[in-house]
Amino acid sequence: MAQQAVEQRRNNKTEKKEELVEKLVHVNRVAKTVKGGRTMSFAAVVVVGDQKGRVGYGSGKAAEVPEAITKATNEAKRNMIRIPLREGRTLHHDVAGRFGAGKVYLRTAPAGTGVIAGGPMRAVFEVLGVQDVVAKSVGSNNPYNMIKATFNALESINSPRMVAAKRGKKVGDIVSRRENTGAKSVAEEA
Repeated sequence: MAQQAVEQRRNNKTEKKEELVEKLVHVNRVAKTVKGGRTMSFAAVVVVGDQKGRVGYGSGKAAEVPEAITKATNEAKRNMIRIPLREGRTLHHDVAGRFGAGKVYLRTAPAGTGVIAGGPMRAVFEVLGVQDVVAKSVGSNNPYNMIKATFNALESINSPRMVAAKRGKKVGDIVSRRENTGAKSVAEEA
């Protein structure tokens, strides 16, 4: 009986590992000058996600590229966060994020738009499971800063359920109010 339970846990762990998607964002060759010459090493940035709203990033450094990627992947798996998605395909609202000199703007998009984002942001959205989003990066194009700015923006996203819980209201009140305010502003303009 105990043997079966142990095997079942092992199978569950392997299933969880299989459903994670890894994307290598950037590899950088780093040279350290020492007394005997230069020592070469490699730094890697990896994003990991389950394409259902969980995503994480990590960086690793080693003498060989595969070792650096492994270290980065392990760190990314440890640092995963959950992001609420609307209908499982886009963000709930427009949001901006910042890290250092890197700024990113993320906007919701209607179905069929696709992922309109460049470089490291595209990798984050693909492993996150976002299918429709428009994103713009302003300032630094350093992959480390772009990923951190993207995560800064994603962490500030609130779903209607989260907002309703904070305000002590029902989700229906929040969502209907959002739709009604849009209708009023259109009527007022006319």
